[in-house]
Amino acid sequence: MGLQPLEFSDCYLDSPWFRERIRAHEAELERTNKFIKELIKDGKNLIAATKSLSAAQRKFAHSLRDFKFEFIGDAETDDERCIDASLREFSNFLKNLEEQREIMALSVTETLIKPLEKFRKEQLGAVKEEKKKFDKETEKNYSLIDKHLNLSAKKKDSHLQEADMQVEQNRQHFYELSLEYVCKLQEIQERKKFEFVEPMLSFFQGMFTFYHQGHELAKDFNHYKMELQINIQNTRNRFEGTRSEVEELMNKIRQNPKDHKRASQFTAEGYLYVQEKRPAPFGSSWVKHYCMYRKAAKKFNIIPFEHRSGGKLGDGEVFFLKECTKRHTDSIDRRFCFDVEAADRPGVSLTMQAFSEEERKQWLEALGGKEALLHSFNRAIIPRPEGSAQLDKMGFTILRKCISAVETRGINDQGLYRVVGVSSKVQRLLSMLMDVKTCNEVDLENSVDWEVKTITSALKQYLRSLPEPLMTYELHGDFIVPAKSGSPESRVNAIHFLVHKLPEKNKEMLDILVKHLTNVSHHSKQNLMTVANLGVVFGPTLMRPQEETVAAIMDLKFQNIVVEILIENHEKIFRTPPDATFLEPVSLSTSPPNAPPRQSKRQGQRTKRPVAVYNLCLELEDGDSPNLPKEDTPTSNLDSLSSPSPTTAAVHGPPGPDKNHLLTDGGSFGDWASPVPCQTRSPMVQWLNTQSPTTPSCSPAITPPSPKPPPSPVSLPTTIVDKPPESVVNRKARAVYPCEAEHSSELSFEIGAIFEDVQTSREPGWLEGTLNGKRGLIPQNYVKLL
Repeated sequence: MGLQPLEFSDCYLDSPWFRERIRAHEAELERTNKFIKELIKDGKNLIAATKSLSAAQRKFAHSLRDFKFEFIGDAETDDERCIDASLREFSNFLKNLEEQREIMALSVTETLIKPLEKFRKEQLGAVKEEKKKFDKETEKNYSLIDKHLNLSAKKKDSHLQEADMQVEQNRQHFYELSLEYVCKLQEIQERKKFEFVEPMLSFFQGMFTFYHQGHELAKDFNHYKMELQINIQNTRNRFEGTRSEVEELMNKIRQNPKDHKRASQFTAEGYLYVQEKRPAPFGSSWVKHYCMYRKAAKKFNIIPFEHRSGGKLGDGEVFFLKECTKRHTDSIDRRFCFDVEAADRPGVSLTMQAFSEEERKQWLEALGGKEALLHSFNRAIIPRPEGSAQLDKMGFTILRKCISAVETRGINDQGLYRVVGVSSKVQRLLSMLMDVKTCNEVDLENSVDWEVKTITSALKQYLRSLPEPLMTYELHGDFIVPAKSGSPESRVNAIHFLVHKLPEKNKEMLDILVKHLTNVSHHSKQNLMTVANLGVVFGPTLMRPQEETVAAIMDLKFQNIVVEILIENHEKIFRTPPDATFLEPVSLSTSPPNAPPRQSKRQGQRTKRPVAVYNLCLELEDGDSPNLPKEDTPTSNLDSLSSPSPTTAAVHGPPGPDKNHLLTDGGSFGDWASPVPCQTRSPMVQWLNTQSPTTPSCSPAITPPSPKPPPSPVSLPTTIVDKPPESVVNRKARAVYPCEAEHSSELSFEIGAIFEDVQTSREPGWLEGTLNGKRGLIPQNYVKLL
């Protein structure tokens, strides 16, 4: 039962039951007062906790923003770039969320705390004051009545009348105060319902707004989240293949490390202890050095390096070898020693100690020392065992029979090409298909003897058994380059161009296969084989490097990307000739992605861009690398694909591996290998700029160019960019590379932009033109005059 109403008429009776009802009302107001006081305290704690949470969230977001993933190799895939950028996206999401939380915390103070404090102070406080007056007047009234009733009846009438009048006036004042107090008590009981609940409603509305904003942020984030999930899945798929390949390479090296030494630009390299002689009383000491020797130049580099001292490199020495002699144990108290004499330091010789007799023999052979044995210090590329698979008429028959059977019987089978067949059945089917006598007898489309997974595995095994991968060793590195950077359009253009450089039979078979894979991808809703999944399966199968290294394994993901591009652009790549006019350069850098170096306008105006230089491969040093034939130079080969980059350091040497084995447990990853050394690569034009000391290269470090602006722009082959005449007046031009302005006087533009009123600029290497109503400077080697 609720509080009983206080009747105004009871104020005059002032009965015990009236007093009980008043005390019940007063007790309820006291309980309400304590509740509101505690609620205000909790609300302030909530605000403090919200601020602490917001600070922690912001710190967490700050940590996410500042972290950057490092990657192995010289480039990232688009998926890896998205994953790397995802931490900054998460940081921005949290930042936006905390801005809304901050607004909510402020609203709690304004909409809840302050109104409740005001209600408690002004309304409940006023009732308390009224209660004090009521209690005081009650005491005064009944005291006066008691005193009045104790007056003697013998008093004078005038005195008694005056006393009666005073008591009556006091009683009237008490009744008025009682009426007001009763009215106030009942008013506050009704008022508290909206005065208290309304701020609560505002508080929850603020919370609802905050969560709604979070919901809206989540909706905006949902599209990015879905794409990121795809990026993560693609990366996970590539990781599984990479991990299995790396583990297998590790096991191979563990079993036979001598056969898996990396090919090196040095004839011999490794650790040796070098004797350092001291004055007579102190004898000599032996210091560990990392030694490198080039036989062609007879150049010996030694660098002190001690792991126990933190692995710090000391100052190295360079000398030219005159002769090397084996030391016998009767002439020195240490084993495995030999002496080397420097040609440029007459009379100076060094005594060196190898780690074993075997290593000493290898060093003696490399250095041309006496008693050298005939076995190579460096591992030559291990030739692949060639099977009977050939790129001939029989090979095309096998390919077409398998494709026809797959498209007839299993185009919708889940995990097509990823699920592998039984090894013995696969080998038996492949043997029958490769035998002229039994090939025609094999009916793959109607026979139940051959499962679809057996047919797909046989097809992949045939492609892996070819003496050379379908996309050739020669072009392997060139195919990898565009997959590492550049815009999607530039990648397609570059791969389009390279496909048409393949031998005719290779291109024809690749066309048939990729057309089939395109058809498979069109049924991905049923077979779950998306373009990305097919890239994982066929990347290593179609693109094998010759040397098996971790660097080449790290390039597996880029092989997958190349295959993805072939599938997604099959019609364009195989049905249309490449248009050299629109070939966009490919960069190994990510920013800016596709542009030849631009010349600075004025000396000292801003950081100068280095001048790009055409070259296939710089000489290593002292004539160690073979001279390139004249027809391989970019100026004499207009069929080359230009790959200019404003930030690329130099042409990288061969990163990597050579894989010739079938992954039987996953079936989704096949053979893969590394680009061939740059000396044997196809004449694909590379742009070379300043190189960081840590960048691997087939050339020595390139000296950065002078800060002075170059006198003339870099020329491109005429098939790509026209060289403007000496004076250009009122011409039109089309952009063949994208450009982002670095100064307010320059124009930003995309590929294909048309410039009006193009004229020669006073700045060397620059033109002036108008684009979308804005006039500015244009790098001369970024456009083609129309």
